[in-house]
Amino acid sequence: MLNITTFLDANACRLAKPVFYCPGRKTSYTSAEIVSISSSIARELINLGVTKGDRVILYMESSPEYLFSYFAVWRIGCIAVPTNRVYTAAELSYMLENSGAKLFITDDAGAKIAASLQVRAYVPKDIESFRNAPRLPPENTGFDDLCQLQYTSGTTGKPKGAMLSHGNWLASIHNECDVLTFKQDDVYLGIYPMGHVGLSWGIAAMRAGALYIMMDRYEPEQYLALCKEHKVTVLAGMPPVIHYLTEAPPGPEESLLTVREIISGGGPLHHDIWKKFHYRYDIPVVNAYGLSETVVIGTGTVIRPEDYSSADRFQSVGHPVCFSEVKIVRENDASIELPVNMPGEIALRGPAVAKGYWRMPKETAGSFLKDGWFLTGDIGYLDKDRRLCLTDRKKDMIVMSGWKIYPTEVEESLIQYEGIADIAIFGIPDEHRGEIPAAAVVWRKGWDSSERDNALLAFAKERLAGYKVPRKIITVESLPRVNGWKILRRELREQYS
Repeated sequence: MLNITTFLDANACRLAKPVFYCPGRKTSYTSAEIVSISSSIARELINLGVTKGDRVILYMESSPEYLFSYFAVWRIGCIAVPTNRVYTAAELSYMLENSGAKLFITDDAGAKIAASLQVRAYVPKDIESFRNAPRLPPENTGFDDLCQLQYTSGTTGKPKGAMLSHGNWLASIHNECDVLTFKQDDVYLGIYPMGHVGLSWGIAAMRAGALYIMMDRYEPEQYLALCKEHKVTVLAGMPPVIHYLTEAPPGPEESLLTVREIISGGGPLHHDIWKKFHYRYDIPVVNAYGLSETVVIGTGTVIRPEDYSSADRFQSVGHPVCFSEVKIVRENDASIELPVNMPGEIALRGPAVAKGYWRMPKETAGSFLKDGWFLTGDIGYLDKDRRLCLTDRKKDMIVMSGWKIYPTEVEESLIQYEGIADIAIFGIPDEHRGEIPAAAVVWRKGWDSSERDNALLAFAKERLAGYKVPRKIITVESLPRVNGWKILRRELREQYS
């Protein structure tokens, strides 16, 4: 038997301290209280006719109810389908149809949307009264039994439901506890939406008996205030957050005094930003690589704090985590493994690789190979120390007159230009050359000169081969991102092509 929620039962027997805190409500919960509340929600689901194997959509703001509903669904052997509260009825309709979900767990406003989609809704209320409710024994589930359909961000088309199991989650929690060396006296501040697999870092903290502080949404001033107030030791981050801290005026240093490491993931952390952050704050960045299909770093790679003596290039996502393997294969021919320093498609193998895509046999066969390797769709290479370095998404690569252009490489060079606050490189169709590189630029305040585009191009020509220099510069107020960090190049291509 393996039911992932049983770590809560084990902790409840030996720990009386809180493991989860909601700043918005100033309310904390022990492991025993979480077992009781989740058991009560689970009983409500059973009373509504939900049975083992049924899919249940979670559609709420990040909140205690969201987290405890995960545990309730898993506890009775059902399959959680987490979503983001900003999703529209049309987006939910697709996930509802694809997953065949039987129920929505949501709030009052979400219940109206569920009614419009002709699906039953359950709204958890007054969970505080459940703190001492009787424990519900966990369903007898196995390592390969599904517990979640994690729909991908849809950066390359319709979202695909990655089939995650109790065993996949076990591997993820184990590896994240290991990488972050979580202890009971640690305090982890989480910023990832609960509909995202980044939630696994918070669940890993709880597994270790540490305190997981949940931000319902990231806001810089509150982020720093919570760090200072609660003496945070492990901090969730992502490239835009680290960029913000690097560019912030003096002050954040005092709030981050207790932080021993910060996580980065969800997209490439540019070399220049990482290096500036390191020398300003002297806080190691745990630069991690994983995907929805691998429950973050359940199977993946990472730079650990102890790597810093030899990781001074500030450009790698490190070596494989425990039980994981990584290799680089030729694009469109995964049977050919490439040597070091040669870019190709990143392939991962390990215990957290999903079982495939729900009801998508063709897509499953194209990405999940029979020998256990998962083709990520990302481009990268292994350096001389066999550390993984990311280049780009396979579908984001630009091919101009046969030349391959990796957007992240170009961004790495141009982000150093003093007038740029943020930048994204993407391809747009060209009649003669197939594609050309374009740059969407967010300029810093005061950089409104009519010559700024020409100055940027001159800067690019000094640092890049001619074919990599953007042919078009587009000024934007902000860049489209998934959940606030992963650049949606597809939207830029669609808007400006």
